[in-house]
Amino acid sequence: MSENGAQATLKKLSANIETVMKGQSSAVRRLLAALAAGGHVLLEDFPGTGKTTLAKALARSLGAAFNRIQFTPDLLPSDILGVSIYDRKDETFKFHQGPVFTNILLADEINRASPRTQSALLEAMGEGQVSVDGRTYTLEDPFFVVATQNPVESHGTYPLPEAQMDRFMIQFSPGYVPADVESQILADQQTVHPLEALRPCTSLAELVELRKTTQAVRISPELRRHVVDIVRATRTAAGVKLGAGPRASLALMKTAQAAALIDGSAFVAPEHVREMAVAAVAHRLTLDPAARFSGATPQGVVEQVLRALPAPA
Repeated sequence: MSENGAQATLKKLSANIETVMKGQSSAVRRLLAALAAGGHVLLEDFPGTGKTTLAKALARSLGAAFNRIQFTPDLLPSDILGVSIYDRKDETFKFHQGPVFTNILLADEINRASPRTQSALLEAMGEGQVSVDGRTYTLEDPFFVVATQNPVESHGTYPLPEAQMDRFMIQFSPGYVPADVESQILADQQTVHPLEALRPCTSLAELVELRKTTQAVRISPELRRHVVDIVRATRTAAGVKLGAGPRASLALMKTAQAAALIDGSAFVAPEHVREMAVAAVAHRLTLDPAARFSGATPQGVVEQVLRALPAPA
């Protein structure tokens, strides 16, 4: 797929999704950047901000297989991956696939399940496969996870472990829309939800080609070093107990390439790197207790790093 063709595909996807997600162009842009870059997305916000609708709108726009898992405290790993059941007729165990075997998986309220159940997604998200009863099963291609979580201060939530957070390419919050947009949403949903009218505007085959084109977007050695400098600076920043690792550098580079492609640019500019830095890096940081109690946030740490590191000329 040519760069112009890839940009046109991304524009079609964005316009299609925004017929449902009104006033959320920034959220749609970040979602599509992660999709084009081949990563997974974690949406953290309060209930009712459109997190689930965003995932459904993406799946319908792609015409992709879609499964939703509602995470609850009693959810088991087998409820996600699948289970082997004994067949008396054949006297063998047959594997019955779980909902993870799909193109787009919505892991809804992922932090309401126990850490053991959360970890069932680690191999799937990192390697595109699952291992059950000593056998390995390959997942669909493409495989894209959109997980949602309520703020960790909410009742009945379990914080995601560092290894799980690191599997998400980006994390962001859709946020609330302006009052006039919210009023329009009420009008749009008075009789029927706009999702019901949403139709595919591209295909999974085009998505595969789109990802290849994203990988080919040029990024200069100076900007690659800028990416590394941003991530490395988080490891020595004040108040940070655990900084971001090399996977954060890869995520930042790839999402910057995708952002450049969305803008129709053949190469990554400094503003693309800095635009995606907070979403790609902040959720991987662990602050020490004193910093948290003083009001520091991972997002604030990354923003401070960006202010301290000038962009390459």
